[in-house]
Amino acid sequence: MSDESPENAETRQDRRDKKLKKKRERVPKHGYGLAEMYRRVILKRLRGARRREQ
Repeated sequence: MSDESPENAETRQDRRDKKLKKKRERVPKHGYGLAEMYRRVILKRLRGARRREQ
């Protein structure tokens, strides 16, 4: 840190903000398959419940 010039010195908070922003951008790419699986399971249960009622 001591070798950085004051003009372009990046604070710890700035680096943390950048890191968190990248993490937030990265997250939505994952989890779609799991959400799709839950959706199918719920629909399957609903269809099964209708059959039992009839």
